[in-house]
Amino acid sequence: MRLLLLRHAKAVPPAEAPTDARRPLAARGERDARLMGERLREREARLGSIVTSPATRTLQTAQIVATAHHYPRERIVIDERLYLADPAEILAVIAAFDPTRTCVLVVGHNPGLSELAAALAPELGDSDLPTCGLVALDTASRDWASLRTAPLRLAYRDSPKDARPPPMIP
Repeated sequence: MRLLLLRHAKAVPPAEAPTDARRPLAARGERDARLMGERLREREARLGSIVTSPATRTLQTAQIVATAHHYPRERIVIDERLYLADPAEILAVIAAFDPTRTCVLVVGHNPGLSELAAALAPELGDSDLPTCGLVALDTASRDWASLRTAPLRLAYRDSPKDARPPPMIP
């Protein structure tokens, strides 16, 4: 099973939106999301689910990535619990995933997403995921509920700032 954690793409500054939850993507964010969707399509042949926070910037990121990946946008799941979620809340969302979906993408926010990635893959260190940064983790677990205790392996990490997709980590 593969878990993909994606931080939303670059959003407009808070002063340019009525509320934090309604901040849309900046032009750079739209470009970065499209790029990451294309890179994801090249690597992930069978993306089973996309789940996102309801915030405008995360939903837009998920929709752009889905389109670039040829994933049906109408199948994107919006989960209210992911808005500014901490690692425990994100894990609770993941635990409820259908175990027949062997590759899932979670689109969320910092600091919770970076903290979760660091907890699940200590080799990442304490650095924050950049906007539109992606971490791919593999597990031999048969269901998402046991992710907390299952051994995980960092498959790869990527971000729009990388000149080209980095190789998979053996």
